[in-house]
Amino acid sequence: MAKTSKSYSCSSCGMVTNKWAGRCDGCGDWNTLQESKAFSNGPHKISIGNEKGEKVSLSDLSPNLEFHSYSKSGIAEFDRVLGNGLVSSSAILLSGDPGIGKSTILLQAAAKFGLAGLKVLYISGEEAASQVQLRAERLGLSTAPIRLGSETNLRNILTTFEDEKPDLVIIDSIQTIWADTVDSAPGSVSQVRSVAFELTNFAKRTGSAVIMVGHVTKEGQIAGPRVVEHMVDTVLHFEGERGHQFRILRAVKNRFGPVDEIGVFEMVTDGLAQVKNPSELFLSERGKNIPGSVVFAGIEGTRPILVEFQALVTPSTLSQPRRNVIGWDGNRLSMILAVLESRCGISFANFDVYLNIAGGIKINEPAADLAVAGAIFSAREEYIFPANSVVFGEISLSGAVRQVSQVGSRLKEAQKLGFIEAITATRNKKNSIHGINIRETNNLRDFVSMMQKYKGTIEVLGDGKP
Repeated sequence: MAKTSKSYSCSSCGMVTNKWAGRCDGCGDWNTLQESKAFSNGPHKISIGNEKGEKVSLSDLSPNLEFHSYSKSGIAEFDRVLGNGLVSSSAILLSGDPGIGKSTILLQAAAKFGLAGLKVLYISGEEAASQVQLRAERLGLSTAPIRLGSETNLRNILTTFEDEKPDLVIIDSIQTIWADTVDSAPGSVSQVRSVAFELTNFAKRTGSAVIMVGHVTKEGQIAGPRVVEHMVDTVLHFEGERGHQFRILRAVKNRFGPVDEIGVFEMVTDGLAQVKNPSELFLSERGKNIPGSVVFAGIEGTRPILVEFQALVTPSTLSQPRRNVIGWDGNRLSMILAVLESRCGISFANFDVYLNIAGGIKINEPAADLAVAGAIFSAREEYIFPANSVVFGEISLSGAVRQVSQVGSRLKEAQKLGFIEAITATRNKKNSIHGINIRETNNLRDFVSMMQKYKGTIEVLGDGKP
């Protein structure tokens, strides 16, 4: 029999080593290395093909429709993020800030899947079954065909799964589940890794889909080792500002669909309601005659979406002016300010700059560079940007405006909401559509000159001229 090897993992950074030390070599923290047992006692012969010992080529393998089928919940926004529905044998990790609505959206989705004919088990390690039932009553789901359980011992949970043979399992949350083979507290790196491995293995072996809820750290990262995100098939992140009613479900990783796909929900009295036209909702309270307001036509996953960038530039009395950003990358804002100062001669050295995306959504697309530059310049010079124009384009360090992808989808979404003009890179004009006038700009200097003509304007005419 092969000798069981010992390993030690850091509870702070997740680094694994075969020798204990007082200080972790990865992050430098003291007394964070904990012993963890290996998953296997030695090498085992594996089988290739559909049957044990059968060896076949990739082209000869036939798909197992029983183990790889899609199931739709009926919540279109939830199915969109999953990649056209729930895939059997898949392992899904859902993370989000406390109180953001993770348990609520999963309970609503579980009810829908149950009504669609799937056998659903909801295991809560944080609440009693009666507490989950109270939430279901508040959401109007008290009659949903869901089996509830409250347990934290992984051995008992897996034994129940073997007996029940469910189609969908929801674990809320993985940080509360513990395996008796690991000598550490629940929620530690060793426990989270071991529990995630066993649950993922159960999903692949039985054909059941498993959704695990994961806690997040102060920095917004999923608590536990990074290897958990590599184990699972899909990583979803539930995000949103507490002061806004909107919630964004984003696919950070997805083996069955596009990455960065989003589903938009609105927090209402009876749970989370899906938003079928988020662009219209994000722009519903937009002020049309305020400097610093620019509409960006973006792409999130496969969905075109229009959001409002808001900027405020005020004189600063500090030796180091403030640069506050909500919903966008602060480092990219610094780059845009540097390009405006270097290529266009517009100084922000004595100004505080505030940037916000209305609605609480987060944008990571480089195509928003031109919209950010427009909002900042509009706020600094008190220029009112045309209310029926959208902006998109990536800015390079040379000040050039570069073309972006999926221009046609952006323009169609803008046209649907009544916009008649788009400002973007020159090479994007070949994707123009009827009813949208494209105003070209080659570099940031031309864009600034174009905006100076907009001073005091509120609307533009159909030909794009102020």
